[in-house]
This record gives sequence, structure tokens and C-alpha cells, in this order.
Amino acid sequence: QVQLVESGGGLVQVGGSLRLSCAASTKIFRIKAMGWYRQAPGKQRELVASMTGGGTTNYADSVKGRFTISRDSAKNTVSLQMNNLKPEDTAVYYCNIRNVLNYWGQGTQVTVSS
Repeated sequence: QVQLVESGGGLVQVGGSLRLSCAASTKIFRIKAMGWYRQAPGKQRELVASMTGGGTTNYADSVKGRFTISRDSAKNTVSLQMNNLKPEDTAVYYCNIRNVLNYWGQGTQVTVSS
């Protein structure tokens, strides 16, 4: 059974940076898309950034120019570089990888303090 494990969350001040990483326990083949979602208290889970199997990226308007999604196929990881963090970025961030199945990580907390 494939497991996704996120790391890199934490507490950071406004304007700071964090890098989230997501590692799959085994190789995932025929990836259609991978992405990062977030869920703040009292809000629905939302897409932050995604990358198709072909490498096309997509970002939520609120993070464009600040966040960058990347992948390392050899290491079976997907990362999210987050710069110029704002208090509204505070949320639990979830990694997602999708082929014919949909895999989710357990989530990692990101807290941006002002």
C-alpha cells in the first residue's frame, strides 16, 4: 500500500519561507497529477499547486509568484517551496498524487505568525 509522508511544516514569521516535501513509500507509476492542497480551520480544502504527469503546473491565484511546486521522479518526491508567507497561508497542507488511484498524505501544519 502506497503511503505519502509530508515533512517541512512548522511555524514561520510573515515574509519567511518553508519547503514542504512529500515522499512516496514506493514508486508510483503512470502519474496523472500531483499536487498540494491546504485546509484552514473552518474552510474547505483547496488546491494550492499542481503538476501534471507531463510537467504542466497550476497555482491558486493567492500563491502565484510565491509558491513553486517541483518533483524529483528519481526520489519519488514532490515538493512545495513557499516564499513570502502570509498569515492567510496558515493551514494544514496535504500532498496528493493521482494515477488511477488517489493518494493523500497525512498533512503537515504550516503556521505563519504576524
